[in-house]
Amino acid sequence: NRPRDELFAFWREFSNLASFMENIASVIPRDDGSYRWVIRGPLSRDVSLDTRVVTEREGELIAWRSIEGSTIRAEGKVHFRDAPGGRGTEVEAIVAYQPPAGDVGRVIAKLFGREPEVQGRRDLKRFKMLMETGEIADARIAPAEITGEN
Repeated sequence: NRPRDELFAFWREFSNLASFMENIASVIPRDDGSYRWVIRGPLSRDVSLDTRVVTEREGELIAWRSIEGSTIRAEGKVHFRDAPGGRGTEVEAIVAYQPPAGDVGRVIAKLFGREPEVQGRRDLKRFKMLMETGEIADARIAPAEITGEN
């Protein structure tokens, strides 16, 4: 329920992705126009990914691809379209990647709840919450909230 240009601008500032994507620790622009993504992996093992934007249509599409030398081969795109009936914006994200350690890495990620298909849906829901309300609802309760300790 936000204008597409606003959502596009927020997403295009890749450092914002860490604010709603649970597995993204950071996205840092580099001097050569590429971006270094630090991704939280299973067993507290972060991995990095170096990408470059390959296609961009203002307010509509951002597509990226990993660059040579990146530890993970990946590509993705996010589309922003006006929702029917003037009801905000539809956001569609498509990501393809080759995990570290191949199929073994994919199985380990599933075991630790970091399966991309599931995580992607959760991240888009978190993006929606953040953009519509300014915050992300979290059902987890911190131990201090239960005991009343500070």
